[in-house]
Amino acid sequence: MTEIEPLWGVDEVSAFLGVPVKTLYQWKWQRIGPPVKKVGKYLRYVPARVRAWAGQADENAA
Repeated sequence: MTEIEPLWGVDEVSAFLGVPVKTLYQWKWQRIGPPVKKVGKYLRYVPARVRAWAGQADENAA
């Protein structure tokens, strides 16, 4: 059976990427950054998609 990983909030993504929480909100508004969904009034991220986005960003910077 596959275990589903819990969604990350802005604090977890901020720590993982090493950017301020405010930057994540700016990225959402500018439609850049990792894919994000709104759940109620909260921003939520799928951890695997954040990791993939970070890996893609690293490849584009090289």
